[in-house]
This record gives sequence, structure tokens and C-alpha cells, in this order.
Amino acid sequence: MNPILDLDFIDNRTPEQATAAPSCDTQVTKDNNTGRARKLYIESYGCAMNFSDSEIVSSIMFEQGFDTTSDIAQADLVFLNTCSIREKAEQTVRNRLGQINHYKKKKPAMMVGILGCMAERLKKSLLEEEKIVDLVVGPDAYRDLPNLISEVDGGQKAVNVLLSREETYADINPIRLNSNGVSAFISIMRGCDNMCSFCVVPFTRGRERSRDAHSIVREAQALVDQGYKEVTLLGQNVDSYKWASEDGTESVNFAQLLEMVALLSPDLRVRFSTSHPKDITDEVLYTMKKYDNICKYIHLPAQSGNSRVLELMNRTYDREWYINRVDAIRAILGEDCGISSDMIAGFCTETEEEHQDTLSLMDYVQYDYSYMFFYSERPGTLAARKLEDDIPLEVKKRRLDEIINKQRETSLARNKRDVGKMHKVLVENFSKKSKDQLSGRNDQNKVVIFDKKHYKKGDYVNVLVHDCSVGTLFGEAID
Repeated sequence: MNPILDLDFIDNRTPEQATAAPSCDTQVTKDNNTGRARKLYIESYGCAMNFSDSEIVSSIMFEQGFDTTSDIAQADLVFLNTCSIREKAEQTVRNRLGQINHYKKKKPAMMVGILGCMAERLKKSLLEEEKIVDLVVGPDAYRDLPNLISEVDGGQKAVNVLLSREETYADINPIRLNSNGVSAFISIMRGCDNMCSFCVVPFTRGRERSRDAHSIVREAQALVDQGYKEVTLLGQNVDSYKWASEDGTESVNFAQLLEMVALLSPDLRVRFSTSHPKDITDEVLYTMKKYDNICKYIHLPAQSGNSRVLELMNRTYDREWYINRVDAIRAILGEDCGISSDMIAGFCTETEEEHQDTLSLMDYVQYDYSYMFFYSERPGTLAARKLEDDIPLEVKKRRLDEIINKQRETSLARNKRDVGKMHKVLVENFSKKSKDQLSGRNDQNKVVIFDKKHYKKGDYVNVLVHDCSVGTLFGEAID
């Protein structure tokens, strides 16, 4: 993974860890040279859903005569697949467009397109605000890319930001251009029906719809056949996954889907993200317990530890409910199950006592790591329309610092529990610091670094952990 961007976003994990949960990373599509006449370059920003979407876009454009390139100067078509979760995320894209303009001046025929959530939020105004942009395409309109490209080839600007109630791209085989060859994302659903007051996702990705369960299993099986060792099932809220056949004879919920994928191969690790506290069920937890190859790690965003603030956020659960779900995880899956979270500091009207409730929740849960933000208002959200962003910036930053410091202490304490224990690690790549060391993740999604010896990418290795930092475990491979 490339370094984490500065998007008003704090994450105490390493970039390797950030591959399995929504984040504010960036990815550049790798080279794929098959002799096609035109070259496509994609930068993807934001969450894993965007990275997965870029693989779908690459597949669609491959069929239209485009290879991919990692060198923007060689590109005939440049796509930025964007994020709107934070204002600074959008500003990062605008700054990047300014840099791309230098390439376009040297190559005037180069097309530039904005994809994803920023395209959906700003629509046609992007063409007016950013003069070098030729096409704007929302997350549900990627099938229309060939027609839109033709419009631009004909000298016109092109826009399609129509949201869909049905589109899941279930029949499109993604091109895994950004994969390490070991782990891959599988999108199981699109959109979101939760109207959290701070969030733009329901407006940029549309209503929730679940993908055909059998198409998901076929995609996972194809990855197994290609030698992949891990899949991550993706959705804005995977626990609400629910698919039914058109004739009504078959239905599959998320726990059942997890089992279907886990049964494909005992050597296939299965992860998922993201869970919603209001929807995660004991059935899911018992399914995770039943299968050793379903990783014992859950990303369970709390956002706040105070019930009044959670109600203002429209999270539809309170502190007691969240603690009940954490207690269920610990009771069914054990104390070693990894749990991570999202936390927002300084939400509208949050008092100092309510901030302390967030810190006390962190003490109770003992998160392995967290995504931590201070609140910034997003246009069009329920909070922007109905609530006053009344917490001073310096107070937000101070509260965020306290949350970060708390999480760093907890992360280190949780990692120290792993010292002296054996961990089954799936090797994903070399360590960032040395080709003599390998990097992989354990069952709880923690990065483990160890000496290479004779091991290679894709191997399962038993590693005895002898040291740790806040974000990483260090150990020795045991034959």
C-alpha cells in the first residue's frame, strides 16, 4: 500500500494493516501491457470500496481497448476515483488535478475523468470548477463509460451520475491490478440505508442492495483457483447483507454467505468489513467461531461513547447496545478477537462529560486500533442541515489528541499480550524496511514482521512473537 494521505485522518496502524478496513489511502493502478492501443491510469482514494470499484472500471475499460499504466505521462485516459468523506479528501483531489494539468498541457489529447463519491456529490459543477476534467461518473454508472468516452472523443464533456436501485456489477470480473496476488477484495453489496447524520455515503452511493450470493461464491472460487489465499468481503454495512432469488425459493443472509465462502477451501482466509453495531448478530459470531479460516477480527465503528451524541448522529443504537455487542464478541470469540473502531471527536454540541464517555468506552472495549477524526461538517448531510457545528476547532483537536493517546496506549497493551505467543501469519510482501524480512498479518489483522529465511509471499508461517510496537508485532518463523 502507498503511504496514508493527510486527510484530517489519524490511524495508528501501519499501511499494511489499513488494507482490510475502510480508510483514506491512495492506490495507483499497476501496469498491464497486452498490446492494446490506449493506456488507462487510475488513482483511487478513500476506502476499500473505491479500490474494488477501480478493479471493475479497469475490467470495463480493458474490454474497450485500454491497457493500464502506472506512468501517468503515458496515459491517454486518467481517472481519479474519489472520496468525499472529509473536506480535505476532496481538496487533495483538487490539488492533484492541478498537478495533472501539467501532463495534459504536454499531451492535450489526454482525457481526465472524476469517478466515485466526489463525482456523485458535485456532479456537473465539477466540469465548471475544474476545467481540465472531461467526464464525471458516479459509482453506479461505470457500465456507461464506453459511451461517455465516445462523447469525449467527439469533443464533448460527459456526465453520468445516476444512482441505481439494482446495480451491483455482479457479472463483471474485476481485474486485480492492485493486488499482491495473495489477498483480494470482493464487493458483496453497494450503497447504504443508514442515514448517519454526519455521513455523505447514502447520498453518493445510493440505496443499499445486495449482490447475488452465487456470483460472490463464484468470484471467490475463481480467486482460490488463481492461488489467492485471502478474500475480504466488502460492504458499507455487511451485516445487513440479504439476497433472495427472483423466484423466492432461496435467501441468504450474511452469516450464511460467510459460511458459503469459508467452505470453498480451508486454506482461504475470509475477512469482512464493515460491521454496523445495530446489525451484527450472534449468528455471525457463531459462524466465525465455527470456521477456523474466518478471521477473528471485527471492525465495529462506535463513533462516540455517549448515548445522546449517538442519537444526534442517528446511529440507531446507544452505549448500552454497543457494549452488549462487544460483550457478545468477547464471550463467543474470546478475549483475543481483534476489534477496531472509528471515533469522531467534537461532534455537534458534545460536552466535556460526553467526550469522557468516549474515552471510558475505549477503556472498556480495549480496541486493537482505531480510525480517529475530529468532526468536520459535510454539505448536504443531516447534521449540516439540522445541527450547529459549535465545538471550537482547538477543543476538537485537543479531544482528538486525547483519543489518539488513549488508543496508542491500548494498542501497545493489546500487542504486548501477543508477545511470547505463536501466530499463524499469511505472508503478503517484503517488509517495508528490508528485503531480508517478510510482512504478513495474523488472524486478528495485525501486521507481523519476521526474517525471510526460505519463506515467500503466499505462505502460511508460524511466527513466535518476541517484541512489538504500537502498530506491529515482531517475531521469528518457527519451522
